[in-house]
Amino acid sequence: MLHLYIGNKNYSSWSMRPWVLMRQTGLPFQEVMVRFDSFDPGSRFKQALAGVSPTGKVPVLVDDETTDGPLLVWDTLAIVEYLAERFPAHGLWPASPTSRAMARSACAEMHSGFAALRNACPMNIEAHLPEVGALIWRDNAAVRSDVERLIRLWEGLLERHGGPLLFGDFSAADAYFAPVCMRLHTYALPVSPTVASYVERVHALPGVQAWIEGALAEQDFLPFEEPYRLHR
Repeated sequence: MLHLYIGNKNYSSWSMRPWVLMRQTGLPFQEVMVRFDSFDPGSRFKQALAGVSPTGKVPVLVDDETTDGPLLVWDTLAIVEYLAERFPAHGLWPASPTSRAMARSACAEMHSGFAALRNACPMNIEAHLPEVGALIWRDNAAVRSDVERLIRLWEGLLERHGGPLLFGDFSAADAYFAPVCMRLHTYALPVSPTVASYVERVHALPGVQAWIEGALAEQDFLPFEEPYRLHR
C-alpha cells in the first residue's frame, strides 16, 4: 500500500504536486495528513514526521509493498519518478521521449527556480488577495520576471503540443505546476489569455478540485503562513 504524507492542503504546495498526480491518474494511495503548527524542532509537525521523513518535511511517499520492506521517497521529483517506474501503464510522463525530456526539464525548473514568485506569493487556496498581488506586482521586479518566464514556458508548450494541457493529455508537468496556478488565481497576477485559460483548465481537473475542496474544509489559520493577514 502506498501512503502519502502531506501537510495542510491550503498551504502545502509541495504536497499538492504528488497528491494531485496520484488522484488524477487513479493511483491507489492512503493520505496521511500532518497538519502544520510550526516548523520548530519540537513542534507537533516535526514530531509526527520523526522516523518517517529523513528531512522532517512533506511530502513523503511510503511504499509498504517492496520486497526489502517499507521504502521512503521524500522528494517530489523522486516521488514522480518512482511512481512513473512503478506504474508505467498510467502514463505519468508524456509518451514521446522528446516530450518526456521537455516535461522533466519544466518540472526541474519549477523545482529549483521561480523563487521570487514562491516566496512573495505563498500558496493560500482559501484566500483571494488581488490587492496584495497588485502591490507585489508593482514593487517586485523578480516576481514579474518569474511570471513572464512562466508565460513563455506555458505558451510554448501549449502551442507545441496543441493543449488542452501542457503536453496534450494530463501529465506530471500539470500536477507540478498546479500550485502555481493556485498562486496566480489567489493573487490575481496578470497573465496572457492563453495562460489564464490554462489555469482555469487546471482548476477544473477532478484531482485539483478534490484538493481544493480539502483545502477549503480545513479552516486553519496559521499566521506564519499568512504574514499579509491578521485573520481570515
